[in-house]
Amino acid sequence: MKGVARLIAAFHNSVAGFGDVWRGEEAFRLEVIIFVLSIPAAFWLGSSIFSVVLLIVSVLLVVIVEVLNSAIEAVVDRIGPERHELSRVAKDLGSLAVLLSMLVPGIVWSGALYAKLSGQAF
Repeated sequence: MKGVARLIAAFHNSVAGFGDVWRGEEAFRLEVIIFVLSIPAAFWLGSSIFSVVLLIVSVLLVVIVEVLNSAIEAVVDRIGPERHELSRVAKDLGSLAVLLSMLVPGIVWSGALYAKLSGQAF
């Protein structure tokens, strides 16, 4: 498969993946809701298109990392149900990646809120 047909197939796979993660991961659903709610908040908080985009993308990053974490968990679970130290490490590292990614919007949004409250441009 090549060209446009390949792009269409990839799009359908992505939609199926969205459905899988939406049905199977409560954290993903919550993060998507926060992402959607952050969009109007970003327009209120940001003073330029760049700052609005930065605010939105910082939250989108968490959603992306959550998808990757869910993929890691699915692969580990596919290997087998038995407990294994490497499986635990893989899942814990995926979880850590999500936690660290949450620092990005925390820092960006805190800076923007500070700027807004102190009358500075962000």
